[in-house]
Amino acid sequence: MEKVTLTIDRIRVEVPKDYTILKAARSVNIDIPTLCYLEGINEIGACRMCLVEVEKAKSLQAACVIPVSEGMVVYTNTKRVREARKANLELILSNHNGDCNTCVRSGNCELQKLAKDLGVKEIRFKGNNIEYELDEKSPSIVRDANKCILCRRCESVCGNIQTVHAIGATDRGFGTMIKPAFERSISEVNCINCGQCIVNCPVGALREKDDTDRVWEALSDPEKYVVLQTAPAVRVAIGEEFGMPIGTRATGKMAAAARRLGFDRIFDTDFTADLTIMEEGMELLNRVKNGGKLPLITSCSPGWIKFCEHNFPELLDNVSTCKSPQQMMGSVIKSYFAEKNSIDPGKICTISVMPCTAKKFEAQRPEFSKNGYPDVDVVITTREFASMIKQANIDFAKLEDEVFDNPLGQSTGAGVIFGATGGVMEAALRTVYELVTGKTLDSIDFNGVRGIEGVKEAAVMVGDLEVKVAVAHGTGNARKLMDKILSGEKEYHFIEVMACPGGCLNGGGQPIVDAKTRMEIDPKVARARAIYEEDKDMPFRKSHENPMIKKIYEEYFKEPNSHKAHELLHTHYTKREKIV
Repeated sequence: MEKVTLTIDRIRVEVPKDYTILKAARSVNIDIPTLCYLEGINEIGACRMCLVEVEKAKSLQAACVIPVSEGMVVYTNTKRVREARKANLELILSNHNGDCNTCVRSGNCELQKLAKDLGVKEIRFKGNNIEYELDEKSPSIVRDANKCILCRRCESVCGNIQTVHAIGATDRGFGTMIKPAFERSISEVNCINCGQCIVNCPVGALREKDDTDRVWEALSDPEKYVVLQTAPAVRVAIGEEFGMPIGTRATGKMAAAARRLGFDRIFDTDFTADLTIMEEGMELLNRVKNGGKLPLITSCSPGWIKFCEHNFPELLDNVSTCKSPQQMMGSVIKSYFAEKNSIDPGKICTISVMPCTAKKFEAQRPEFSKNGYPDVDVVITTREFASMIKQANIDFAKLEDEVFDNPLGQSTGAGVIFGATGGVMEAALRTVYELVTGKTLDSIDFNGVRGIEGVKEAAVMVGDLEVKVAVAHGTGNARKLMDKILSGEKEYHFIEVMACPGGCLNGGGQPIVDAKTRMEIDPKVARARAIYEEDKDMPFRKSHENPMIKKIYEEYFKEPNSHKAHELLHTHYTKREKIV
């Protein structure tokens, strides 16, 4: 790579010629503030917080979009620069809803932090504050235009990364808003509820639908038997809400906190991740042996399922009929667990802690209800669960580790890695290989499907059969992969798709990491590292070796894909209108 030399704040810097001033400055630990900037997602220079002074240039330049050049001289901290940044910030604040104390992002708001860092003590400009109605119709996402600062980060991730295009800029000038077209609610368009708009918003203009009051109400009801399940990705992220480093494993503390909150039973969604592997693995084998529809595509990610229903209805027969681990757990709790413990399923309230806002949408789908009872009653995100722990004044960091309850709390490393992109595929391969060949794998780490590359491909020999697999994360990458399948360019046996970039680890309900930190630490990588470490520490690392999985088949389901298993653990999806 050809390099250029420039000077930033009197420091000689040599960087690749395709760097921007912002990236060059950060390479030598010179911090330039940003607000609209999000590396690799939104690099448009809209907010003007990153203004710098470039020698010989007539005007101040936006460091996030201006490329470096040989001999360039840059100043990032002159009086002119500081005054311009402060004035621009005051203009943004002039018509911003200022209810910071009650805002969901208070203390973790990039606008709030900038105001403090730049010494904004008063707003010299008075804007015309229009009060917009909240969009609360979605079961997953609340849109508050009163707090929007038009940074367009949400629009960029929704359109450019996810290729959903549920929201975008409408109108012009002071009337510009980021919202769905034609005055629709976000619930009335192709939104897949993935929540990537939320975790990429720098302020509180987008947030999840808060369901914590429903959980508190259930916990306070003496007639309710309240059961909690927690997803694999939650354990390696929730600690961040309590000041722990990104990627800290907090499985035991999470279980302890749940018990302090008063749940009657605390189960691990990893158990039904193992159950999913048994059902999905057998489904794959049946399709391969009996000429069924291939490739088989995973069905664990509700955002992906809705994306497929809108955009690729012709591939719905390829989607696994397995319910997601969340819905399987709800179904198992209200059937197997209820029967074993002589509990009326009508009195059981199942609560899920998920890294995913789309799980809220999934739980209320009519497909996931039996005998009038929904599989899952309430879904809360990792952030909402952390909020409940804080409301209960529990010192999370000081909790002693505890374990999940049996019988649905025992899981394997295969269940744990479901949270990472490639994890479902790897877990399935561990089991399918051994069930088909009757041989023990020499190495169960399938590194070919790991990592954060958008689309990964691998070929695995399972006995005499070469199984061709692919992994995609982020619906933009999934779209590219599906287009190649439909055109006949690619052929596979098995495909894993997760709606969110990085998989569930980077779901829309996970702790929000600000743009600056994300330039230094990639949460997807740090959380994945932790989840694979947990996998290695598990006594069992293959789903079919889980003693409780063996027991539930012996006592209840008899075998994978049995009539009873299909009745409780499987479903089908249907085409949805594509709204443009």
